[in-house]
Amino acid sequence: MAEEKIILTGDRPTGRLHIGHYVGSLRRRVELQDSGQFDRIFIMIADAQALTDNADNPEKVRQNIIEVALDYLSVGLDPEKSNLFIQSQVSELTELTFFYNNLVTVQRLQRNPTVKAEIALRGFNDDAAADNKAGIPVGFFCYPISQAADITAFKATVVPVGEDQEPMIEQTREIVRKFNSTYAPVLVEPEILLPDNASCLRLPGTDGKAKMSKSLGNCIYLSDDPQTVREKVRGMYTDPGHLQVSDPGKVEGNPVFIYLDAFCKPEHFEKFASCFIGKKLSFSFASLEQMKAQYRAGGLGDVMCKNFLYEVLEDTLAPIRERRAKYEKDIPYVYEVLRKGTEAAREVAERTLADVKRAMKINYFDPGVLDALIAEQSGKYR
Repeated sequence: MAEEKIILTGDRPTGRLHIGHYVGSLRRRVELQDSGQFDRIFIMIADAQALTDNADNPEKVRQNIIEVALDYLSVGLDPEKSNLFIQSQVSELTELTFFYNNLVTVQRLQRNPTVKAEIALRGFNDDAAADNKAGIPVGFFCYPISQAADITAFKATVVPVGEDQEPMIEQTREIVRKFNSTYAPVLVEPEILLPDNASCLRLPGTDGKAKMSKSLGNCIYLSDDPQTVREKVRGMYTDPGHLQVSDPGKVEGNPVFIYLDAFCKPEHFEKFASCFIGKKLSFSFASLEQMKAQYRAGGLGDVMCKNFLYEVLEDTLAPIRERRAKYEKDIPYVYEVLRKGTEAAREVAERTLADVKRAMKINYFDPGVLDALIAEQSGKYR
């Protein structure tokens, strides 16, 4: 029998999802969902993981569960094809994390580049003398292990994520190999699926910073209204050396062109040709490469480029926004989707946990096991 093809992925509910999430994973998830190539797809709202650095503000996490669920449905994730579920309501994940903790050293976690980057981003103090308030929460430090539990609980074969998650998937593979070699080969080693467009690996913020982040205020959210999107695009960082329209411009590292790489389609140049009609200069482009060449040569202003980018973004965001408005009017339906998805997720996780306990031989009270255990131990005292 061929191995089932299963996807597990998800997001922390710490706020609304932005276009970085969309090009980094959401768009690909919908494509994979609709491809018919996968037997099961699990999309997790990782509220327990979000609490690892929001323990003092659980209401923030609680309120944002619905925001993430609305974003999921509005981008096209279909409850008939994908299980949408809430992490904290699948208690088997916590139990698996507990067992996996023993397979990973503190030193290995300390070497994880994603963990180090996230610790620095949040300003946690890794000094041994740091107090409870300033130090690194244990749950946050160990979240690669929790993530491994999430992935293996559903025996996921594929995990579609952004490039910043590569070290996390490698950590999961190490845990799987360690468990299978120590106990029995019951866990599945997953493969990472990165975006196939290099510009989608990590979308920079509108301010040019390397990461689009809610805390930095440099995001364009999927639910932003058209005027907000326009204002954010107008304020985007570009090439600081492109002071005059006639100056040659730099495309590399320019967020406007990175966004266009991620969102622009050939048909956009005909559809939004009016963006390139100016009072003094007008252009006609058939491709993004032609537009880039003109920018590099000089003569193409940032205002034209941003106007075009706005139209390109709106071409994607408008239907998402429209679907979101529909789901916002039917919140009971959204929670029912999450309830059913969570029930289905628990059934699968229960089976995996049973496999794990059986492999570790800690399923003492399973039918047949107890009788054999009693006989074995009784023989020692005869």
